[in-house]
Amino acid sequence: MSDQPARPPSPEPVPPAVQETVRELVELSPVLVELGQRFTDAGFEAHLVGGSVRDALLSAGAGGPRVPGDLDVTTDARPEQILGLLRGWAGSTWNTGIAFGTVGAEIRGVRVEITTFRADRYDRESRNPEVAWGDSLVDDLVRRDFTVNAMAVSLGPDRSVTDPFGGLGDLLARRLRTPGTAADSFADDPLRMLRAVRFVAQLGLAPVPEVVEAMTAMSGELARITPERVQAELSKTLLQDSPREALQLFVGTGLADVVLPELSALRMEIDEHHQHKDVYTHSLTVLDQAIALEKAAVAAGEDGASPDLVLRLAALLHDIGKPATRRHEPRGRVSFHHHEVVGAKLVRKRLTALRYPKEIVEDVSRLTFLHLRFHGYGSGEWTDSAVRRYVTDAGDLLSRLHKLVRSDSTTRNKKRAAALSATYDSLEQRIRELSAQEDLARVRPDLDGNAIMSILGLGPGPEVGRAWRFLKDLRLERGPLDPDDAEAALKEWWATQG
Repeated sequence: MSDQPARPPSPEPVPPAVQETVRELVELSPVLVELGQRFTDAGFEAHLVGGSVRDALLSAGAGGPRVPGDLDVTTDARPEQILGLLRGWAGSTWNTGIAFGTVGAEIRGVRVEITTFRADRYDRESRNPEVAWGDSLVDDLVRRDFTVNAMAVSLGPDRSVTDPFGGLGDLLARRLRTPGTAADSFADDPLRMLRAVRFVAQLGLAPVPEVVEAMTAMSGELARITPERVQAELSKTLLQDSPREALQLFVGTGLADVVLPELSALRMEIDEHHQHKDVYTHSLTVLDQAIALEKAAVAAGEDGASPDLVLRLAALLHDIGKPATRRHEPRGRVSFHHHEVVGAKLVRKRLTALRYPKEIVEDVSRLTFLHLRFHGYGSGEWTDSAVRRYVTDAGDLLSRLHKLVRSDSTTRNKKRAAALSATYDSLEQRIRELSAQEDLARVRPDLDGNAIMSILGLGPGPEVGRAWRFLKDLRLERGPLDPDDAEAALKEWWATQG
């Protein structure tokens, strides 16, 4: 990067009111007070640092500071000295991060991570640093990802605030900067670029031009990061209240090209002769609408959860099969035949590559496959058979499918939007009516496997499975049958099977 903007040589002093806010933060936590006393008495520094301080300052204007659930502390004590100071006081400790200077502890129900000052160097080929202990708080803070996370409050008697890079000013201005140059920061750890995306959604911060330029120029470096870490940051972004702007940064800087290229591909060129909906913008709008429906359902006490990662992934990715299936038709029309089939396969492949759990992969893929099913039933002529198949195919994803399909209507034509909504209302009504008569959640054939083998004179084997599937289809088509009718239908079908 060249012509980097000048950084303020010394940030403005922390106002007394802010000093008082962070002092209150420490005093609100007896665990922090005691921890600070133990370290001070032993001759060590101890500082609350990072997101704990940031979030306390953010909450200061909304009813006063609140102590976060998990606390991050940094100190000049070495790991073995930290363990010694915790021994006999902490309820439990763990040292899974001790190679990186971090000791974890649970103290009267409060989780604390205490890390020795670091002065690491990165090889810039992996994100694994050459771990080195430091002796300076400021040198430790300059290693942090962003200035808003590079503030600390002493747990010593003075409770002083250390803000060497202007994080407080950036927080108040809703600005996202790095303590050093953005290019150096992202070269050290490319995952920080995805954290920048998340902080846009989580904290409402706007990255300064230097940060955006570095993200764009260095997006390819994200390939150095393991899929598990990429997935974790992407999920955290999607689970925020309003992820749209963050996703636009994700795509606009080219980060999505590296780890989720199917999303970038939705920005298909629209020429003047083949007008069709902007699929990328449509997908972001579907996500917005799905989140709104998700929150409304929870507020109304309906089934489901918020935030719902499966629903949000499905809303964002439901149309990723469109680029591969786009066809230009006569009279300027554009078609995307079977894009739900292609999309379901692409979703499964990409989410698997990002190491999402198998159940999430399958659920998002199935929602993608089913999201057009509603449109295949016309304008409301719902037969009992169609309703049964819709509910059975959706299974335990039915409430999510309802939200996804309703969110997928982004037309600006009010008359058409109202018609689609009314048609889906009628489907939900038909589901309620049939559910009152039958257990649609557990549709089973009217004869079980033992009965099938007895009637057809079969032993266990694939023929029984085929017969079972025939009876399942018959049950979906005609509803519950009495055993005699089911047996007659089974025998008639079996006679045609040679």
